[in-house]
Amino acid sequence: MADNHFLQIRIDDLAPGMFVNNVLEQEGQLRIKSKGIVKSWDIIEKLKGKGISLLEIDPSRSSSKAIQAWQDTTSDTPTDSDQDDLHPPAKKLTEGEALNEAQKLYDQAKLAHKRFLKKIKTGEIGNLDALKESGAKIIDSLFANPYALQCLTLIKDDQEYLLQHCLNTAILMGVFAKHMGFDKQLIEELCLAGLLMDTGMSTVPQEIYDKPRKLTDNEWDIIHSHVDLGLEMIQQMDNLPETVKSIIVNHHERLDGSGYPANKSGDKITIYSRMAAIVDTYDALTSDRPWRKAHSPTAALKKLLADDSGKLDQSLVHQFIKCIGVHPVGSLVRLKSERLGIIVQSNPEDPLKPVVMTFYSVTAGHHTEMKRLDLAKSQDEIMSGVRPEEFKINLNRFFREVFLSKIV
Repeated sequence: MADNHFLQIRIDDLAPGMFVNNVLEQEGQLRIKSKGIVKSWDIIEKLKGKGISLLEIDPSRSSSKAIQAWQDTTSDTPTDSDQDDLHPPAKKLTEGEALNEAQKLYDQAKLAHKRFLKKIKTGEIGNLDALKESGAKIIDSLFANPYALQCLTLIKDDQEYLLQHCLNTAILMGVFAKHMGFDKQLIEELCLAGLLMDTGMSTVPQEIYDKPRKLTDNEWDIIHSHVDLGLEMIQQMDNLPETVKSIIVNHHERLDGSGYPANKSGDKITIYSRMAAIVDTYDALTSDRPWRKAHSPTAALKKLLADDSGKLDQSLVHQFIKCIGVHPVGSLVRLKSERLGIIVQSNPEDPLKPVVMTFYSVTAGHHTEMKRLDLAKSQDEIMSGVRPEEFKINLNRFFREVFLSKIV
């Protein structure tokens, strides 16, 4: 598969020279499944006549002039200035202010999701309004201060894994979708899907969910059932986008057909579900579980890249790494100067030189005064990513009780 990502094109924006990879929306009974280059305007008129309204385009196999013309004129893929107009920040916040605001938003969203899961678990029809509001606020935060919420996805509390996992996947889906250039409505739908795609896990007995040893075949069947149960629990709700339902059903499917619940493969899995699979796997790898310790973010990204069996879409894995960075915001890193720091801002121009907040001396073995260090302007450099427990650091407690209070 080409090392690129697909684009959504409305039929009115389709032009000769574009390569159609898939038809996403179509009215009527006759389904068009063929792929190929659009060679003339006559073909486009025929596609319109068959009720096609939305298509998936492969830019790598399209005319560069056709793609550039679409990017220059379409309203579905906003430019950076357009996105700023859609999401104007109330004010320019400092890193400390942004992190504190993000922490408040994160806690509010987690509480809203906790209440939602509690209601739906008892058989009540959950109300999506609070979750949709949380999702909208997350998107606004990501546009106004792109690094603050992303930083929080790596501050873990293993006592609240499911809640945090749902919220983290929502944030990461929003970050990923923004990077891919999707429009605002689609970003919000993908964020909502992140919040909901593991809803069925709330029905899995805790002793199975937290079992520190290998699961039996029967226990795996129970785990796998969370997909169908999750869809059953939420599909009774009004106005749930089809994109969200599709991700709930397919986020554990894999390109090689080894996933569940339906062993789908290849083009039967949409780009959105492929993105969800990557985000879901990444957050799980960077979290402590009863049977293993968390991987550092960098190690987790390496595992995603080492997917030799073809389970994950490697073109999208590369896009995800490009999106969050080699050393993602929120990562704990060890510097050449024998200091530890938390990455608070990435550097798209040089991913190996982000902005780091140092707080610990490895040589002395204790915390130090926090200092902001822009590695692009320093001789210091990152030696490796590390896990907090390697230095007996309770990162969650330190972040809440010390970091947030002193970074302002």
